[in-house]
Amino acid sequence: MLKKAKAAAGAGPAAQGTDVKDLSKAVLDSSRQIWLAGLGAFSRAQSEGTKLFETLVKQGESIEARTRRVATDRAVAARDAAQAKAKEMQKMAGGTWDKLEKVFEDRVARALSRLGVHTQKDVDRLAARVDALSEAVNELIKTSGGVGTRKRAKAAKPAKPAKKRARKA
Repeated sequence: MLKKAKAAAGAGPAAQGTDVKDLSKAVLDSSRQIWLAGLGAFSRAQSEGTKLFETLVKQGESIEARTRRVATDRAVAARDAAQAKAKEMQKMAGGTWDKLEKVFEDRVARALSRLGVHTQKDVDRLAARVDALSEAVNELIKTSGGVGTRKRAKAAKPAKPAKKRARKA
């Protein structure tokens, strides 16, 4: 349209009067077509709007489901990683407590040793020696037939102390 107006302007004054009418008519036709296109778009939006809305809702639901799935998977992965780290820390702390306990036991054992207190190991060795000596004595008694041991046993018994009577007042 713009080309027609320029061509008419270059043609001369007689042609300009006719061209102005044609130009006005062309502008009116063009604006009417724009108006009708707008009405058609509005009508189509009304009729297809609900379908479009429902389609958008379905797409939104599927996106929401995928998002929830991804979020749940990531939450599970984060929880698993946190639990693994917590177990690792527990092991480290447990190992530290075991080491601390061992150091404490060693120090207490050294202190008791300096004080002359016998350990359980010393007592167990002494008990084993006493058991061995007991067995050796029993074997000697069996081989000697028990002669002489009875006399020594009677002589070795201490005398019973006399009982004191309580005085009645």
